[in-house]
Amino acid sequence: MNMKMLLTSLNFLAVTTLIAVAAGCAADLKSKENVAVACGFKVITPVKPSQVALLSTLPKDKVTLTAYQGGSYYVLPDVKNNRAYVGGQKEYQAYKQLRMQQQISEQNLEAAQMNQMAASEDWDGWGGWGGVGGVPWGGMGFANYGPVGGGGHGGGGHR
Repeated sequence: MNMKMLLTSLNFLAVTTLIAVAAGCAADLKSKENVAVACGFKVITPVKPSQVALLSTLPKDKVTLTAYQGGSYYVLPDVKNNRAYVGGQKEYQAYKQLRMQQQISEQNLEAAQMNQMAASEDWDGWGGWGGVGGVPWGGMGFANYGPVGGGGHGGGGHR
């Protein structure tokens, strides 16, 4: 692989990564919302002024422990759609567990994809099996020895 191809590949990888991160941010909130609902969080639309005010103060895209009217609640705000996903301790523990499993699954998928990409690389660009950087294995001292047993050459190289 020449330098131009390497730079083109790196540029493509960088652009692809940026697009994936941007799409991932939008998809991440939706994923968190889906996990929250699956774990028993209730979807609440704030109607009281105190609820609306509280919703706007919470960190975006993050489950936060919040005290409200004498109780403790875990809240995932969706300010854009004027709603919140609200759960108790039990729901939050299930949420954390499921999110961790989801992250591990995503990491395993990424690792598998990277391994697949590495396996399909053009090995000739690295010198193939004939050597690294155009240097044959013999240049590294492996092919300079005679046949096994020496063949009477005293262990020297090929003659």
